Amino acid sequence: MSSAALCRGASALVLATAVAIAALLASGCSTRAAHSAVAAVDPRPAATNFPADVVGRGERLAAIGNCITCHSVPGQPAFAGGYPVRTPFGTVHGTNLTPDPDTGIGRWSEEAFRRALREGVDRAGHNLYPAFPYDHFTRLTDDDVRALYAYLMTREPVRMETPPNDIWVPRSFVSVWKALYFRPGPDPAANAGAEASLARGRYLVDGLAHCGACHTPHNALGAEQRDRAFDGYDVDGWHAPALNAKSTSPLPWSVEALTTYLRTGIADGHAVSAGPMHGVTGNLAAADPADVAAIATYIVSLDTRTPAQREALARASVDRGTRGASPPTGNGALIYAGTCAQCHDLGRQAEGGALQLPLAIAPTLPTPANLIHIVRDGITPAPHERFPWMPGYHGALTDAQLADLVAYVRTMSGQPPWPDVAGAVRAAGKGRSAELPRGSG
Repeated sequence: MSSAALCRGASALVLATAVAIAALLASGCSTRAAHSAVAAVDPRPAATNFPADVVGRGERLAAIGNCITCHSVPGQPAFAGGYPVRTPFGTVHGTNLTPDPDTGIGRWSEEAFRRALREGVDRAGHNLYPAFPYDHFTRLTDDDVRALYAYLMTREPVRMETPPNDIWVPRSFVSVWKALYFRPGPDPAANAGAEASLARGRYLVDGLAHCGACHTPHNALGAEQRDRAFDGYDVDGWHAPALNAKSTSPLPWSVEALTTYLRTGIADGHAVSAGPMHGVTGNLAAADPADVAAIATYIVSLDTRTPAQREALARASVDRGTRGASPPTGNGALIYAGTCAQCHDLGRQAEGGALQLPLAIAPTLPTPANLIHIVRDGITPAPHERFPWMPGYHGALTDAQLADLVAYVRTMSGQPPWPDVAGAVRAAGKGRSAELPRGSG
């Protein structure tokens, strides 16, 4: 993005912020935080205070919440904080969630913990930046909050200071943001009948799993556009695809396929999880399988296309895959033949069955960002994962060659060409994706 574009974006954001504050002040709404501190617990509750079954349930819920990803740094102890969460407004660091009394939550009572999740306020009474998705966590039931608290308070304490945030938005503005967009408290309608798979799935997707944080477009102030829920969004250089009827998945998802994908990161007829989603599926492998199936059930229900429309889409996708690529011409075709064809054209029955997605039906997302990241950085699974392995070509291909290759692969899908693939390659090269922590701790 050019400096002029950045300036225009910043000016628009400042203007939107000023208008929002003015509107709130005109309506008599206070922008000052008015939260009292919650008394410290000293000494911290002993691990033996928490029933083993509650701790176990909390561990499975933490996996659904992907908590370890934003509260751990690769190579450092789990939940010890420090992970940089980059936002359009600066960088916020995930805090230390271990029960260390000085740098973690060892002095936090369950009341203080619940308030942080439900209201976005820390133990001292300060507003938390909404990079911590309390606009979703506010929906959690008391029992689920209690289980998460029990799990975290029984982790090994780690003394590790959280780096200071580098964000230009003053914390006092969070009160304005909350007044505009935050509606605290569990949603009784969502929780009613949570034993049913669809209702349970909605509760988890809208709450602890906070799927909309990545898959829903955000406005200039960073709030989700609820009227465009699950329409897809660009996050940290990756495209989080639409989960509703706007999904560009060439084969419509079934509950069975999506459940498998969420638990293993791969499902026949669908692309392999990568980037931020790679960490999500790694964590969901440790979640309650019934909860993962409920999440899949609800997400599939968001696709409101008729069965006939879904069947026609599937037939067209399979037909494209059967026909194969367009006649190989140009530099991109030559690069493909030398780097990709041996696996994707000849090795589809390779060990692990990982190549059962013909590339002719793969590159259907509205942007080339994900494909660029995958080709450049590759995919390296953890030893216990079913993921396929793919080498990265960073350093082996120039930016121009990578752009030619990505543009050629797009032609296999029969979709219109992506605009300015070369520009997308340059943009991707400016911020290589950081390694994401895996597992649920």
